[in-house]
Amino acid sequence: MATTIPVPIQFSLPEGWRSVDPDQVNAGQAAFVAVRPPGSKGFTPNITITGELQDANVPLTRLADDAVERLRRGAPDAQLGKRKETDGGRGLTQAVRMTLRLNDEPEQLVQLQVFLGMRDTGNPERYAVLEIVLSSLAEQYPDVIEEFQRFLSTIQPEGTE
Repeated sequence: MATTIPVPIQFSLPEGWRSVDPDQVNAGQAAFVAVRPPGSKGFTPNITITGELQDANVPLTRLADDAVERLRRGAPDAQLGKRKETDGGRGLTQAVRMTLRLNDEPEQLVQLQVFLGMRDTGNPERYAVLEIVLSSLAEQYPDVIEEFQRFLSTIQPEGTE
């Protein structure tokens, strides 16, 4: 069953992307899923958003480490690449690469994971960390990264301009 985002946000999808029911794409843990038409080899690049209420003192690096460890349960070869903190510690971006079996062939899957700390504009006591993830094959990544960055630039608390 799809979850909800713990603080209200708004965003705009890039052209060519469409939202899908998380349960229909086996991403029931996600609150939101968007897909782009499949590229070569039949893999569908996707964006997922999850979020949880957190103590504002929990470092994003800990949450990011936890995300990599969760990936390693299903993909033991998951390797953390570059990691960068942004917005004075309220944001963190990291790249993760792993092998995926697709049509019985090993393929390199890349995830760009973005962790964004956000206060609820309606209740500033509520602090959530959103995890926004782009997943694509390594060969698709150059075609979708700019679109993902545009998408990220549109995410904001609901009701702000």
